[in-house]
Amino acid sequence: MRYSVVRELDRLEDFLKHKGQLHCAVIQGLDFRDEDLDWNRLNFTGAVFLGCHFPKETTVDFLIQQGAVVFPNLPNLPYNPYRATLYTREELMDGWTHKIDQSVDKRIYDHFESKGRAKPDILESLAQRLHDHAVDDGLRDLLEGKVDGDGPKKVVAIMGGHGTPRTDPYYKKVVKLTRDLTREGYYVASGGGPGMMEAANLGAWLADVDDDGLEEVFKILATAPIYSDDGYMQAAQSVIHLYPNGHSSLAVPTWFYGHEPTNLFSKHVAKYFSNSIREDGLLAIAEYGVVFAPGSAGTTQEIFMDATQNHYVTFEKISPMVFLGEKRYTEDTMIYPCIKQLAEGRDYAQMLHCTDEPEDVLDFIIKHPPVEAEG
Repeated sequence: MRYSVVRELDRLEDFLKHKGQLHCAVIQGLDFRDEDLDWNRLNFTGAVFLGCHFPKETTVDFLIQQGAVVFPNLPNLPYNPYRATLYTREELMDGWTHKIDQSVDKRIYDHFESKGRAKPDILESLAQRLHDHAVDDGLRDLLEGKVDGDGPKKVVAIMGGHGTPRTDPYYKKVVKLTRDLTREGYYVASGGGPGMMEAANLGAWLADVDDDGLEEVFKILATAPIYSDDGYMQAAQSVIHLYPNGHSSLAVPTWFYGHEPTNLFSKHVAKYFSNSIREDGLLAIAEYGVVFAPGSAGTTQEIFMDATQNHYVTFEKISPMVFLGEKRYTEDTMIYPCIKQLAEGRDYAQMLHCTDEPEDVLDFIIKHPPVEAEG
């Protein structure tokens, strides 16, 4: 069966609209305990239930007898492995105060650490994989326009150093760039952490703010430039209080780097346990380009991962790779000349650019839309 013909039902009203014809439907995370349903009148052949709650135990046995597949709820988890949507800032931050961090985000990270982090037991490993699968599904819904209701997203991803201070000139350049990308109809995605990742989501959030307003924001954030500084989260919250109705963008963080706080400026958070799935997936969804701001080893790895995707046309499209930081990428590391040499004779050679100016980045992305692979 092709995935595209499967009906996904993650809202009770959608389930009820089908009037019992649930053949080959996937029913995700619904609570039926207070619903008066005549289960005998429903057609469950080929239906799949993911983490649903039923009025009594015998219901599950009945569903299985009728040809359904039931994935049970897994006990003692601080996260829902069958969640139907991406996270939000508010959900992850629930329970956080400036005195103590008892947030949902922190509780999940503590659980992740207690279960062995990279070497969880078999049940925990299964739960984490189910969770990341659910995040994949929620991310697909977002990018297809089902969540914001604005059609398919034109994703541009921003990569760069997690330790970059909020006072750094390139932090400010990224904010201005992503503000202008959002104004032009692109959808900004980042790794969801601090540094350049925060700058990316911040600029998208402030798409309606002029340059003077950005300078006011930079002054607020300069009171706590590094994510380990006291008052770091409070400074971000002050910006949100000043501009509470920001534009949508995406953060794709991971609990694998739990010491890094998820930044507060993205409306949608696709947070994964698996860092490898997260990194490769973030590059894969950025069909309209990836911008590499200055960073260290992690950014360097992402550059070559993205180059590999373009080199072998892994996802059937070639997308721009733009390097923001001429000295960093042409002199200090020589990465840009290396990628240029690697791309010689390949179609993506025309999709490479290096500059110091955010306006130049925007212009290049506009003039170089993704190219479909030949054949």
